[in-house]
Order: sequence, then C-alpha cells, then structure tokens
Amino acid sequence: MCGIVGYIGSNRAVPYLLEGLEKLEYRGYDSAGIATVEDGALRILKTKGRVSSLEALIASQHRSLATLGIGHTRWATHGKPNDVNAHPHESANGRFCVVHNGVIENYLPLKADLQAEGYVFRSETDTEVIAHLLEKNFDGDFVSTVRKTTAMLEGAYALCVLCRDFPDRIVCTRWGSPLVLGRCAEGSFIASDISALLAHTNDIFYLDGNEIALVTADGISFFDKNGAPTQKQSRRLELNISAAQKDGYDHFMLKEIMEQPKAVGDTIRGRITKEGKIAFEDFHLTDEEVQRLSRITVVACGSAYHAGAVGKYVIESLARLPVEIDIASEFRYRDPVLDDRTLVVLISQSGETADTLAALRLANERGAKTLCIVNVVSSSIANEGGSVIYTHAGPEIAVATTKAYAAQVSVLYLLAGYLAEKKGLLTGDAFAGYVRDLLALPDLIQKTLDSCRGQMEAFSQMFIPLEHAYFIGRSLDYACAMEASLKLKEISYIHSEAYAAGELKHGTISLIEKGTLVVALCACSAVFPKTLSNIKEVKARGARVLAVATNAENAALSEVDYKVLLPDVNPLFSVSLEVLPMQLLGYYTAKNRGCDIDKPRNLAKSVTVE
Repeated sequence: MCGIVGYIGSNRAVPYLLEGLEKLEYRGYDSAGIATVEDGALRILKTKGRVSSLEALIASQHRSLATLGIGHTRWATHGKPNDVNAHPHESANGRFCVVHNGVIENYLPLKADLQAEGYVFRSETDTEVIAHLLEKNFDGDFVSTVRKTTAMLEGAYALCVLCRDFPDRIVCTRWGSPLVLGRCAEGSFIASDISALLAHTNDIFYLDGNEIALVTADGISFFDKNGAPTQKQSRRLELNISAAQKDGYDHFMLKEIMEQPKAVGDTIRGRITKEGKIAFEDFHLTDEEVQRLSRITVVACGSAYHAGAVGKYVIESLARLPVEIDIASEFRYRDPVLDDRTLVVLISQSGETADTLAALRLANERGAKTLCIVNVVSSSIANEGGSVIYTHAGPEIAVATTKAYAAQVSVLYLLAGYLAEKKGLLTGDAFAGYVRDLLALPDLIQKTLDSCRGQMEAFSQMFIPLEHAYFIGRSLDYACAMEASLKLKEISYIHSEAYAAGELKHGTISLIEKGTLVVALCACSAVFPKTLSNIKEVKARGARVLAVATNAENAALSEVDYKVLLPDVNPLFSVSLEVLPMQLLGYYTAKNRGCDIDKPRNLAKSVTVE
C-alpha cells in the first residue's frame, strides 16, 4: 500500500527519490517524505499530502548534494495522516532513520518496553518503534544491528534504513511486504515496486523474506537471516518504461481496459502446446494427485475474489470438483478443514496481499495442495506456494483492476480445462473445441471493446446524478455483477450493490421504485429466461433497466430501456466479454463526475496490511 524508494550512486539522490515516489503514487497514500545523509547528519523532510507538496517543501529548503537517500509515501494505518506520522522516522539520538511498509503486530509491547527505558515517542505510528530499536541494538555493525532489530518484530515489513555513521550505504530487508533492487551505471536503486525502477534499469533483484541487502554505490551484497553472505543473481525484466506510462490515454485505467486483449492473449497462448494441450510451467501436481483431489477452495480479496467466483462455476461445470470460494480475510478465522486432497487456489495481482498470504501459510501448514495465481514474479505468494501460474497482464497502475482481473479469469479457464482433461471429462473434439474457443477470446475481447466503448460513454451520462444503482444476474452473470458493482462504486463513489437476481424477491425488491437504475447482466444463456423474468419484476415497479446480453438474445430484450449486445461466445467465457462494458461504464461515470480515477480516495493498489 505504501511506497518505498532508495538511491545511492554518483548523482544527486533527491531527484531520483522524487521521481520514484511519483511513479508509486498510484498505490495510494496520504503523506510523503525523504531522508538523506549530509555532513555527517540525517536530514529528513516530510509532509502530509501529495508528492507535489513534498516537492514544494524541498524546493523551499537548500539544494541537497547528497548522493544517497530513501523516500516513502504513506497510507495511514497507525495514526492520522499528518506531518509527524509521515515517514521517515528517526531514532531519538538521530543516528538512524527508517521507512517502512507493512504493520508491526507487536509494536505495543515493544513500545511499552522502550518507554519504560526512557525512549520518547513523537508519532502515533508502529514504525517509530523500529527506529528506537535500531538505536537500542546498535553494535557498531550496520547489518548486524538491522538483523537484531528485525528478529524482535512480528508482522509484515519492508524496511530501508539510513545510519549517519555509515554515509556510504543503505541497508534494507523485508518480510511479507515486497522490496526490489536494481543496478546500473548510475548506482543502486531500491523500491517497493518495479515501476519506480524501470526508467533506469531492467536488471532486478527480488529480495527474499528475512534476507538483508547492503546497498552501496558500487554494488549490492546479500545476507541471510543469520548474517551469512549469500549469492543472488539479478533477473532481466522484459518490460520497459512505456508499460508504466499512459501512452496518450487520459488515465491508466482506460489504457489498461484497452490492453485486455493483449493481457488475455499473453496469458493464454503460452499455455497451449503445439499439440493443443494445456500446460503450465510451475504446476507441480502429478496426474495422480489431480485424480485424488476431492475439492478446491479459492481464496482471494476484492476483484480477485470475483474472478474466483467465475472460476467456481467453470471448474465445477467442467472438472466436476466441488469449489468453494473464501474471502481471504475470513479464511483463517473459520478454522477451515483442509487435507492433502484439497487444492487451495490463491489469487492476488500483487502477490503480496496480506490476508491472502496469511491464508496461503495456513494452507501450507495444514498439508493442503496450494496453487497461486499472481501477476508479479517472485512475489511473496508466488515464492511460498506449492505451484504458481503467472498472469501476463504486465504492470497495472490504476488502483481499480481491469486487465489483471481479466488475466486471472483466463487462468481459471485454463485451469478448468486442464483439470477436466486430466480427469478424463473433457477429451477429443470437445477438448479441442474448448482450446479453440480460448484462443479466440482475445479477438472477441477486442471486438467487444471496439463496439461498446462509445456506447458506454453515452450511457454513463445517466449514472452521473445517481446515489444508488443495482446489478443483478444469475450464475456466471452474478459473478460478473459483483465485479461490475465494485468497478462503479470504487471509482465513481456511487453506492451500488450486486444481487443474485433470484434473491430480489427476498427483500431487495423493496428498494426498487420508479426511476431506480438496474443493470441486468444476462449473457449466460442457460439462465437467460429466468433473468428475463427478474427484469420484468423490476420493470413492473418502475425501474429503468440496462441489459447486457449476447446478440442471440436481442429479440427477447424488447422491454428493457437500454441494452448492450455482445458477440456470441462460448457460454463459459461470457464474463470475459460481459465485464468490458461494465468497466467502461465505471470509468466514464467517474470521469464525468470529476473523480480521481487512477487513485480513488481511501484505496490502495496493493493491500499489504490486514
């Protein structure tokens, strides 16, 4: 959620720090700050508000010549968003300062012990505990001091530390929150997200959990949790800076909506062999283990959870395995029944979602098979899962996910076909047809985007004055309705709810009155007649209805007020087309209401705290 940057090299540090923080603004934050080492002392500048406020503060100070520094954008978890609670945080004697992503779960007892020893706290944050512990544990060795300090911490953290006694180095470490490092001729870079590094290097080091990095202008040294030196190879990224730029679009969200044909194509095509089979690079279940599976549990948060809802329908339909879906933040607390015949599928764009990571660790502890669907290579969830399937969505900058969701759904289509084929339930011509339909999906997505973009921009006008909207659907349409409702509410701030259409008469229909806007998703042909009956129910009570259906159902939609027609598609893949006009509806509604589309209020891109 928060953002970290660091630089040490031959050039002035502050411009790099500010540039990196600007690249991380999409993650969501409420304050920003930097620290440098100058003339044997730490110099910290921080402020509530945007990076632009920090830039103005820095401009009003003297021009820094420091060649090393760290920076941070904070999303408040402990204490109000203000100047004092902003990072970096400094130890009492001014020897250390630290920036931190994550949450220290045992900070209260640590703080009480430190206060009893006379340490005075200036902020309300959990992070300040770390700064004082660094001072308390200082033994003359920078790496050793950081190692002793992190051994006392419980929770999640990514840390970058400066020490005035060592003005030629930065020490960083992580557990449960991401941190990447990069090298080039200009020096060494640190960030919580590769988007802050891509302008300077594609040679990336992913820091492992409990690993410590000593970063200098000339190179990076790595140490394990016991302080022993380790060897680490950089990874060459095939991304470039244009992947993290708007390329002429008004917002990243619109750019990413329009990138979905490529994201889905890249995710699917690499998993189809020359023989027409579905294959995964890091799927480690044997055919015998697949046969022994008794059930699947999908665990995720937000849009990833909605992708899991799509997966439930498709996997159960094809592979005939019972699938339950769990909100990750609830999974651990219901004491789930797991065994080695259970496959737990964990879905996370960032691979760092705190609740999903905790659920993965519980599943591993209880002996379940685990499969992680993530977008970020070498993320915590990817590293700790039994198997991993990477989505190939590329960097997603907008907080409201679009192409990452589309890629996750595509992986679940692949997984459903793979399991069904291994179980002997989808073979021969039926399997070949399923694969052909998968490969045709990117072109159908492009066709849908081309046909409905202008239409959804026009329809968005009637959503501008709304306070409430309702989305209904059955089966796969209901799974899509949940995502459609979320897209509208999270960026336009209109209250919207998704309901299984058959549940309307059990209470919700009392909210329908003349003029109420209901979006009816009815692309799922198997339940179309039932959904049509629900449309008539709300129409009879004065609702205006916007329906989304395939061309095949056009004639039956004579009673709706507005409609969006989709190309005919394999019914199991209908969500991949149906969600597109809903994403565009949310985008254009938010744009017309003057909302901050890429950085909606109170939200963050990567939720690394519980």
